[in-house]
Amino acid sequence: MTIGITHFLIISAALFCIGLYGILIKRNLFSILMCIELMLNAVNINLVAFNHFLPTPNLSGQLMVLFSITVAAAEVAVGLALIFRVYRDFQTVNIDKLNSMKG
Repeated sequence: MTIGITHFLIISAALFCIGLYGILIKRNLFSILMCIELMLNAVNINLVAFNHFLPTPNLSGQLMVLFSITVAAAEVAVGLALIFRVYRDFQTVNIDKLNSMKG
């Protein structure tokens, strides 16, 4: 049995669905940020899988993944800075409590 593109797509879809479920269900800002990263990693798996199984292989998929990882690292840095600032100002990272403080 060989591992084909469908195996990678199934794993990627499962990771993406887990991340989407976490975004919709979780109420903690840290958890939501981790779920967004999980969804980005699912997209990266798709890009690498499609690039690997193309009839004419080139490096465009790997370059897109490298760019995506770079953007994700910047997103995590900015997201964590914002979450720490929200926690310092409001002493909570719960979305429901932050919405009730809105006024």
